[in-house]
Amino acid sequence: MQGRIHGNEPYGLDGILSVLKSLATSGAKQWRQIREEFTVHFIPVYNPDGSEMNIRHTILWDRATDTPRLDANGNQQRIDLNRDWAPTAFVARESLAWYEYWTMVKPAYALDIHHQGLKRDRDTGEAITFSLGISLAPGGPTLPGIQDGEYDVLTRQMQSHVWLETKDYGFIGIDKYDVGYGTVIDIRGGVVSAMMLGLDYGGLNHTGHSNPAVFFETSGNTSDGSIGHKARGKFVRQNVLGMTAWLDGLADGSVFEVDPDIWHDQIPGTPVLRYFTDWGGIIPAE
Repeated sequence: MQGRIHGNEPYGLDGILSVLKSLATSGAKQWRQIREEFTVHFIPVYNPDGSEMNIRHTILWDRATDTPRLDANGNQQRIDLNRDWAPTAFVARESLAWYEYWTMVKPAYALDIHHQGLKRDRDTGEAITFSLGISLAPGGPTLPGIQDGEYDVLTRQMQSHVWLETKDYGFIGIDKYDVGYGTVIDIRGGVVSAMMLGLDYGGLNHTGHSNPAVFFETSGNTSDGSIGHKARGKFVRQNVLGMTAWLDGLADGSVFEVDPDIWHDQIPGTPVLRYFTDWGGIIPAE
């Protein structure tokens, strides 16, 4: 479970610390079962430098001069760490460090916590506060071909379970993540996508380990002032509820009983008209 890969997205950190406290101290049956079933690895702050500066990216640093690296135009070299797991990438030291850690741990599942822009339901106008994401689109050009379609089913079951467990909280407005009307992502160079694809970089993943992975998006971020302190508690709480539902559902097996078609048929979201990719441009869904 990882948070704050983008430095201006703090609620992954806040939510993870809350879940970690419950996992470490609670005697409730739910948390005992999670402890019995799993060893949970937490990365509360994936991007510490960006977090200190409250910016999305990290700035590449020249250790010899103790100054930022500059490009040919004299601008600081900034890297989006969530796009730095790819065969020709791993520009930032953080990316290689966490990738190597992933190859050592070989997790069974992964969850990544993010923020998105302010959003409203297109039909009702109600505020969306929490979006459920799968970075390789279910039924899209990539995911059905991984593990004979197993991850295409399991990621939908994971997120459908989270939706079922959180949809009736009055302060949560929930839908499926998109990047515009009719447009969903199929990003192969993202961190959780690379996990599902079993990326082998530098021979570190020579066994071909892969694992299903999903992500959450909270509306608003701190660098553009689009969220205020009054909403903080609710936004952290929705992430805690989502993370707890995800962990608990995997631990007690209820995730695997969920109808994966709930993802398409019941969870609010945009119709899938096209895929936004980092490997083939915009691809029509048909």
